[in-house]
Amino acid sequence: MMDVRRSGDRFRGGDPATGDSAGIETLHAFSFGRFYEPDNLRFGPILACNEERLAPGAGFDEHPHSHTEIVTWVVEGELTHRDSAAHATTVRAGDVQHLSSAGGVRHVERNDGVGPLTFIQTWLAPLEPGGEPAYTHVAGIADSTPYALPEAGAMLHVRRQSAGERTAVPDAVGVYAHVVRGRVLLGGEELGPGDSARITGSSGLELEALEQAETLVWELAAV
Repeated sequence: MMDVRRSGDRFRGGDPATGDSAGIETLHAFSFGRFYEPDNLRFGPILACNEERLAPGAGFDEHPHSHTEIVTWVVEGELTHRDSAAHATTVRAGDVQHLSSAGGVRHVERNDGVGPLTFIQTWLAPLEPGGEPAYTHVAGIADSTPYALPEAGAMLHVRRQSAGERTAVPDAVGVYAHVVRGRVLLGGEELGPGDSARITGSSGLELEALEQAETLVWELAAV
């Protein structure tokens, strides 16, 4: 079964021009904060999939997280990350960042660059709560190298495709696909930037690029 969610139906947060969140625009694929939709709380371990757009100089001041696996994919620009576990990095397009907040951690996320910053951030529930915070930064991850997230029973596959190229979708209990750029065909449905699909019992599916495309595909052990 495949449930397609369209980009235009995402909840819009932040305010790019005024208010406390000046320069920040957020698009939420799941219920988040003041955007409450009881039938859209999670898909398997996935609790949130946020597209964040930060103007130069904008960012999220220090704030806490706990019992959440946070995976960030930068689409364009540079993300400055600092946390209370003494990690300080710059995350660029094509990098995977993973913050395991475990029993509790605080961090800062900012656009300290001169151009716009866009990143996709996915929050996943760990299989076991608690533990010590951990941080991983993988620079320039390749298409053929999935990023395993055993803490949440999940694996991230990044699919960058040229027009006409086909790639297999993992046969899994659950699959969550989010189109970052371009247009693709998945299970007979055409998906564009910001569109997503929640798939249960995936078997024999292919992802076909209708033009140059980039898609984040989460393989999930349970839904």
